[in-house]
Amino acid sequence: MGHATVSFTAGFVLRVSGAPYSLSVIGYDSFLEDIPMPTLDFKGKQHVYAHHLTVPYRSLVREVERSEGDDTDAAADGNLIIHGDNLHALKALLPRYAGKVNCIYIDPLYNTGNEGWRYNDNVNSSLMREWLVANSPVDGEDLERHDKWLCMMWPRLHLLRELLSNDGAIFVSIDDHEQHHLRMLMDEIFGDDNFVANITWRKKAGGGQDSKYLAREHDYILCYRKSQDFSINFRSVQVSESEFRKTKNGRRCKFIKLEKWGSGAYRTDRPTLFYPIKDPDGNDFYPQAPNGQEGRWRTRPEALDDDHIYWEKRNGRWTPHEVKYFDEATKVKTIKERTVFYDMGTTTDAAKEQRMIFGNKVLDNSKPVDLIYRILAIGSPKDGVILDSFAGSGTTAHAVLALNSEDGGNRKFILVECEDYADTITAERVRRVIEGVPKAKDDDILKEGLGGSFTYCTLGKAIDVEEMLNGKNLPEYSELASYLLYTASGLSFDKSEGMQAQTDEGLFWSGDDVDYYLLYRPDIEWLRSNEALLNEGQVWRISERGKKAVVFAAGKHMGQHFLTDKGITFCQIPYEMHRLG
Repeated sequence: MGHATVSFTAGFVLRVSGAPYSLSVIGYDSFLEDIPMPTLDFKGKQHVYAHHLTVPYRSLVREVERSEGDDTDAAADGNLIIHGDNLHALKALLPRYAGKVNCIYIDPLYNTGNEGWRYNDNVNSSLMREWLVANSPVDGEDLERHDKWLCMMWPRLHLLRELLSNDGAIFVSIDDHEQHHLRMLMDEIFGDDNFVANITWRKKAGGGQDSKYLAREHDYILCYRKSQDFSINFRSVQVSESEFRKTKNGRRCKFIKLEKWGSGAYRTDRPTLFYPIKDPDGNDFYPQAPNGQEGRWRTRPEALDDDHIYWEKRNGRWTPHEVKYFDEATKVKTIKERTVFYDMGTTTDAAKEQRMIFGNKVLDNSKPVDLIYRILAIGSPKDGVILDSFAGSGTTAHAVLALNSEDGGNRKFILVECEDYADTITAERVRRVIEGVPKAKDDDILKEGLGGSFTYCTLGKAIDVEEMLNGKNLPEYSELASYLLYTASGLSFDKSEGMQAQTDEGLFWSGDDVDYYLLYRPDIEWLRSNEALLNEGQVWRISERGKKAVVFAAGKHMGQHFLTDKGITFCQIPYEMHRLG
């Protein structure tokens, strides 16, 4: 039989030879890295692909009367509850929080077909807007409801990833309706190599009479990291004396096999853990894998003397064990969290919590505090920032305050809720949890209150070039400066950290390599005056600092060639409010 050759777009050549049909891929190694990762396609994707980049920046407007605690203390405390569209709220958070959120938990719509939700993102496509208007609200009869759900999630996940710190992780609750789609979507946005776990949460026990075939008792929680810098917080527990059954030298101990078995048991897996130790016969003893090949040690023992190594002879071969002694004062062990959450609350517990706090159940499908508590305990540092952009009844803030009270942490929460109950339910629950819940059990710390404060915000006007040209809705200096810093460099910082014009040249941020300047006042007459223009004296003073500089101003008195010689990049506002190359 002759050879048949088929060419693939990735550059591979597949050769099929005679019976019994042996297959070989030519050039596999050289082309492996060029294979594009499989992606999920859905209707509308081309219209929302870059939508997160076009969402206008809006300011956060503090509402003192709805905030909890003294206004000054609330601002310093750093907790936020934001009422508004979560897509716009996430964009508003970028100048301050890009790359600074340590843990994200979201509980988006499950898209069961019963929610009757509307997709209303203002995507810049007339065809898509017509499609959405003609097919809203989304219900069980909508054959394109999965496409619309993915269109809704795509830009939000992109912004959430941008807010996430390099050592952070995102946890997303979901059920069978969209779990498979969400997994592929997050593989594409976060990278499939950043998948951490698919956690199964037992949300209820029994029931299920509404299920046609099997009673479904679980939901999922997908976890993805931002990068390899992420690490899980393992639980440390005191070792039980019952685990140390044997006695050596009059001390209770246990024997642990030193040779590695199972996955990663070969010398090639950990070359530095392949070396000899002396067996009881005085010979060099090397670790061996289960199949007889060169293996590796499980770990480096504390010592190699007879007091710390126990040798056992089986089938004529010595087997070394490390001796671990029980020490009641110091012995602790770490426990890895399992991917099945059995005992972390149910939806019934969540309803009970609402009744305890509000006197009645106020929202369906909320999550119990214990569940979010455990997620934050394993996924956030003690001083971390936690974000929930589908806040619902405010369980995430409740869990943050409870965890801080338990371990002395200083975690901050940011909640975003778009519905009208953001104040009356979301924020109100947090107020009551802070101040105390009379119906809580006497031994529950919640009865006296968990303490804390938060700032309640709404979304202000979008920064709009046309309106700025007409002198309408001019943003405050610090607001515009923080936005320009982020869009120009990707840097973010807190406006309350004293960002303001520090010199006549408008220096508002000094980085390691570049200084940033803004000549601006929220006054249209001033912006039209010569004071708003960059002049030669200012240029000389800027250049004397010996650093590159980016200057934002309404205009300038000299040409760019002169500025380039001085290491200055000029950006005219409001036209050049974009990320610089």
